[in-house]
Parts: sequence; structure tokens; C-alpha cells
Amino acid sequence: MQEKMARIFNEDLVAGVAAELGITDLASATIGQAVLDAMSLQQRTGTGFVRMDQGVPGLEPSIVGRRAEQQALKDNIAAIYPPAEGIAELKNESSRFVKAFLNLEVSPAGCIPVTGSVTGSFGAFVMCCQCTPGRDTVLFIDPGFPIQKSQLRVLGYPWESFDIYEYRGERLRAKLEEYLSTGRISSIIYSNPNNPAWICLAEPELRIIGELATKYDVIVLEDLAYFAMDFRRDLGRPFRPPYQATVARYTDNYILFLSASKIFSYAGQRSAVTVVSDRLYARRFPALAERYGGLGEFGNVMTNAVLYMITSGSTHSTQFGLAAMLREAVDGRLDFRAHTSEYARRAGLMKQAFLRNGFHIVYDRDLDEEISDGFFFSVGYPGLSSRELMVELIYYGISSISLHTTGSLRQGIRACSSRMTDDQLALLDERLQAFNEDHGRRGGN
Repeated sequence: MQEKMARIFNEDLVAGVAAELGITDLASATIGQAVLDAMSLQQRTGTGFVRMDQGVPGLEPSIVGRRAEQQALKDNIAAIYPPAEGIAELKNESSRFVKAFLNLEVSPAGCIPVTGSVTGSFGAFVMCCQCTPGRDTVLFIDPGFPIQKSQLRVLGYPWESFDIYEYRGERLRAKLEEYLSTGRISSIIYSNPNNPAWICLAEPELRIIGELATKYDVIVLEDLAYFAMDFRRDLGRPFRPPYQATVARYTDNYILFLSASKIFSYAGQRSAVTVVSDRLYARRFPALAERYGGLGEFGNVMTNAVLYMITSGSTHSTQFGLAAMLREAVDGRLDFRAHTSEYARRAGLMKQAFLRNGFHIVYDRDLDEEISDGFFFSVGYPGLSSRELMVELIYYGISSISLHTTGSLRQGIRACSSRMTDDQLALLDERLQAFNEDHGRRGGN
């Protein structure tokens, strides 16, 4: 076998650092482990990494939120516990935002502030797996966000999953029925746009999910962390179509997750809103009444008996910051989508570098369209599995995560555009050229 002369880090060094970090299988590293590994190698050698691993926002956080939060702190809000259901201002602005950009009517009561969407999904899993006896299994439409499966490991609830690559369009119906007809599925979860593949479910596919959710009485958990980031469409105008695609048009059995982390680059404040449909919020479940007392009303139990036990409410000052950002977006004074479109520019340039150097896009189409450029995308290299490619790229100073950790059956890695500065783009291209030369390929795209 030809020696890999262009490698930046040798195998012994990479293996040694992984062992020191307690990473027993680098090819199956979690996002957090991949980050630690890259940082440790960088600190050990002084050689920088091209970081494509963690989806940390790479844009300036909204000044609107910061000013509102600073004012709340000046007003001594830090001395007061936040209400469990969230402050009225944020609940009202969340309801307005849902109307403006999704064209949905949801009452403020169903807009529940949470300490990041991860908290929202954790609480939603508890609710969905407890409200109906015999239904405690979550169905993942993969590829997906690995942390959500880790949450189920913590909770002890089972899950099923399938890779959607072969089941786009009408083929999705039969695949979903295969699982839902068992009677064990409590909920369906996916992200749209998708983390990690950046595919976007189209309205006909969302209709299928919604119709089957109603037919089988399961709850759809729709993660909208990358809200309005299908940059093929002009989704950022309040109260004007086109609107962000959502399953909520086709069923009342839904919970949506809206995160400030990506929409407003406000990740450090761990702020999000969990949106529960009016009908689901008010629905009474005997199993919830038996477990928690009272009437067993879904929204009340989720707010006061589950989410409150996790974080005791969402940080008070941060709620004022998010409320201000939502208000300015709805009133047309904060164009958050123009801000986040920078990710699409970076992703487009990154893809060109990969394609020039023998790689291919793994999840490349949405039905009859090429996928949008955005926060994430997926790439593969001929002859290398997901696990092999992820580790091989580390030797060349490029950090990513393997698609197999996301539930994907395709071979490749997830690439994130958020940290990709123009200087890093040049470095990425240089290292991909070295990788391609060492692996005997010549870019033909």
C-alpha cells in the first residue's frame, strides 16, 4: 500500500490522543468527542484543524436580543424566578412569529419557552412516551441528530428508525405505515431542513406524515432548528408566502421546536420555544392524570410536571431577548434570513472544493431538485466507508462526523459550514487536494 506522505497527523498520534480522551472507537465518535479530539490534536501540535464537526453558529448574534436582555438585567429581572410557562411577552411574540412565518394559528399558551431545543425534545419524549399506555417507542426519520437518540438512552425509551434516502415522495407512506401499524409508535421525529443531510421534506411528504399521524394517533415532533434556511425559496417575509414547510398544516398532533441558536445566532443563551398545537395542548390523557394528578391535560403536564422538573423554567433575562428578536422579525425590522444566508454561500464554496477533489454529495436531491446550500451537507469518497472517511480526514487535519452515527445507511460524513471562513476555505482546498492525491483519485467535477 502506498504510504500516505501528505498526512498532517500520523496514526499513532491520533490513536494516542483518542485513547487519552477515552474514545474507544474514533470512527463512532459523538459530536462532542470529535470536537475534543480535534482540539486536543491542535493543542498538542500547534497545527490548526479545519473544523466541520460541531454545528456552532459562526455569525454575529443578534444585537436586538442582546440589548433587550441587557435591559432586563438592568431592571433586576435576575432576582426573580421565571414563570414555568414563560413570560407573557415571549409567549405572545412566539404566537405572532408562528403566524407570520408558518401561517399557523397557535395560541400563546402553547408556546412554551425552553432552555434550548434539546430541552424541548427531552420533555416531548417524556410526554409522548407516557400519554398512551403501550406506546413508548419513538420513530426517527433518519438521518438525524444523534443527541436525540442519546436522550432516549437516558430516559430508557426504545426507538425505531429508517433512512429516508430510498423513501422520498409517495414511497414514504408505505414505509411509515410499516412502523405505525404495529401500535407501538408514540411519536415521529425529524428535522426540516435536515441535520445532517440538509434534505428538505416537501409539502406532499409532510402531508403523508400528517395524515398518518392523525390516522394512527401519533405525535409528530418537527425540529425547525434551521428555520427558513431552504435558500432556494424566499421564506423570510412575514405574513407573505411562501411559508416554511411544516407538518402542522396536515395534523393537529404536532410539537414544533423553534431555536434561537441558529435563527438569531443566539446559541450561548440556550433559548428556544416548544410550540404545541392548540388541540394537543388541551387534550386530556387518563394515563397522565393517573401519573401526575389533575386532569391530565397535555400542555399543563408538559409545562408544570415535566419541563419544570428539568430546568425550573427558562432563564428569565434570555426570554426578554428572544421576545425582542421575534417581535422585530415579525414587524419586518430584523431580516434574520438575510443574515443566515451566509451559510449557503460558504456551503456552496465548500462543495466546490470537495467536488474538485474526487468527492461526491451523498444526499444530493430533494425529489426533482438539487438540495439547497445551507448549514450542513454530506459528502462521500469512492471506496471509503463512513467510518473510514471520518478517520482518514482527521489525518489531514479535517474534523467531521460520520454519517453512520446519524442513522444513515449511506457512506460519507457530515460537513458543517458554520465555521468556514474564507481563509479556512483555502486551507480546506489544500488539504483535500493532498487527500485526493494520496488516495489515487483525480477530481473530475
